[in-house]
Amino acid sequence: MNKMIILVAAIAALPLAGCGKSPSDKLSDRVENAADARADAMENQADALDDRAKQIRENGKQRSDAIDAAGRNVAAMSQEERDAIVANTAAAVR
Repeated sequence: MNKMIILVAAIAALPLAGCGKSPSDKLSDRVENAADARADAMENQADALDDRAKQIRENGKQRSDAIDAAGRNVAAMSQEERDAIVANTAAAVR
C-alpha cells in the first residue's frame, strides 16, 4: 500500500517537476520514473509469487497430514500410484 501511495504522489508531482528543467533533465527523470515503475511491478510479482509458494507449502502439509491420518497401505501401492501422490495428480489426496 505504501508503494502505491508513493507511486501516486510521484505521478502527481511530475507536472510540477517539469517546470524549468532542461530537456535532458526531463528525459533523465522519465527514465528513472519508468525504471521505478518496472521495479515496483517486479516487486509486486515477487510478492504474489511468495504468497503462492506459501500456499503450495501449506497444501503439501495438509496433504501429508491427510495421508498420515488415512493410514493407507503404502506398501501395496505401485510406484506409479506413489509418484502420482507426490506429484499431486492423484485425486484421492488432493
